[in-house]
Amino acid sequence: MKKTLIYFGLFAMTLTSCDELTKITETANEILSDSSAGLTNDEVIRGLKEALKKGTEKAVSTTAKTNGFNNNPLIKIPFPQEAIKIKEKALQLGLSSQVQQFETTLNRAAEEASKEAKNIFINAIMGMSIQDGFNILKGGDKAATDYLIKNTTASLKQKFAPVVQRAIDKVELTKYWNPLASKYNTAMTLTGGQQINQDLNAYVTQKAIDGLFVYIAKEEKNIRDNPAARVSDILKKVFGQQ
Repeated sequence: MKKTLIYFGLFAMTLTSCDELTKITETANEILSDSSAGLTNDEVIRGLKEALKKGTEKAVSTTAKTNGFNNNPLIKIPFPQEAIKIKEKALQLGLSSQVQQFETTLNRAAEEASKEAKNIFINAIMGMSIQDGFNILKGGDKAATDYLIKNTTASLKQKFAPVVQRAIDKVELTKYWNPLASKYNTAMTLTGGQQINQDLNAYVTQKAIDGLFVYIAKEEKNIRDNPAARVSDILKKVFGQQ
């Protein structure tokens, strides 16, 4: 293959301009690069799917445990920013313990929901095409994660929301939220201020998904950069060719 391209390049030198020769050389280098990888379409797809599955498993094992969100500064879910005035008012009224309990249960809901996330993510990556696979392989540190975010976020929200709602119910999150929000909205009715949405489902759903993707991205980068993280033959072959 290499000899053929060299002969082709020498022949082209006698027939083409410098610009045309540059284009021919670039094309030849691309062909050599792709050929040297020695990867079949099936191997690329299998390797990337395994990497994403591994990232998913790591994300779930990290987040779906007590304090997986609550004690993790990377993904801890804060008091809703649009309702920060509720927090400030509650603290002024001496309700610090209620605020703390609310923030803790907010994260408990995400931790509980994350236990259900593994199969949702695994099912979502099964439709990866061959072209997607090669684009991801040649992409940046988060290429696979970005592909997953782009192509699955809408359906993940739809599937994840009921799980979050069950988690919210299980940890009785609304027991701590509704009194704070209701009192604040009542005060806003009297003063003419803007009320806030008391529905926490969308907020917790998005934050829980964001937290999972943080760890999927971390694991993807680790597999790309660290040979020791490639724990199977297919991962070694696919990511060793980058």
